[in-house]
Amino acid sequence: MEVRRDWKLVLDVDDVLRNQGADPSAIRSRRPMLVDLAQRALDAGQELLDPASVTRSLPVTGARHRRITVDGGVNLTGPLITEHLGGAERVVAMLCTIGGRLGEAVASCDDLAYALALDAVGSAAVDALCVAVCNRVEQEAITAGLQTSLPLSPGMEGWDVDPGQREIFSIIEPSAVNVTVSPGLEMWPLKSTTAVIGVGAGIAIKGAICDYCAMRDTCRHRIA
Repeated sequence: MEVRRDWKLVLDVDDVLRNQGADPSAIRSRRPMLVDLAQRALDAGQELLDPASVTRSLPVTGARHRRITVDGGVNLTGPLITEHLGGAERVVAMLCTIGGRLGEAVASCDDLAYALALDAVGSAAVDALCVAVCNRVEQEAITAGLQTSLPLSPGMEGWDVDPGQREIFSIIEPSAVNVTVSPGLEMWPLKSTTAVIGVGAGIAIKGAICDYCAMRDTCRHRIA
């Protein structure tokens, strides 16, 4: 496993507003006070981020109907897995977290509007961290003359949270980045996320991440 804690995340106010479910351009024209609030939350929230990631790359040892097996005998199961990782030579499992300090600040905040903005900073930050980790995996693959699949996370259509999370935690150890997992598979700190990426010479990228989200028909931020 590889643990990294040296990530530098670049966030802006629009990221915060989008993670509150708002259209930044509309908010700027209609409710500028919310932009100021988001900026204040961003300034404070960035000081509370402790971004960390743990990744592990394992060779694929077998592929059958709705199941990919990696070194060590761990199975990744489900139609989404076989659709995107069927041609993978390796699978990279990852866990990204921003630590617990920001969540503690949100929980102790008495100003609801500010707490929501601060929580959105955390959502934007963990999203940015996951993108950064995925980009690093992709660049390493390109250097080796290989391709990468879409990043797949438990909860996407075709890969349920259970067994998806259990399968990922059979590959990587959450405690390596101070993340704990409840019996119901909820991670703490809450602003943590997991994913797997396939790496190989014959991977065919199919669609976009949003195509496999249950909210794809209603989300205003869908990637075309």
